[in-house]
Amino acid sequence: MVGSARTRWPWVSLLLSAVLLFNPVGLDLLHSAFFAGEQLARNIAQPIVPTALAIMVLAFGLEWLVRSLIARSRGRGATH
Repeated sequence: MVGSARTRWPWVSLLLSAVLLFNPVGLDLLHSAFFAGEQLARNIAQPIVPTALAIMVLAFGLEWLVRSLIARSRGRGATH
């Protein structure tokens, strides 16, 4: 069944976050934020990493909320 929310786990957000994090640009940004030898590179990258993490957490929460609402409405017998 296409488009059904069978689970409340936010797997779409998780996969998108993994793709964004584990590509060469994401890994370089993480390296620059915490392991760079230059202070300027660390100062530029350190605010970006927590902001991106907060956006990912918000995306997880929003997807979980939407999936929970869909599961709840289908549990009550609501139709499309």
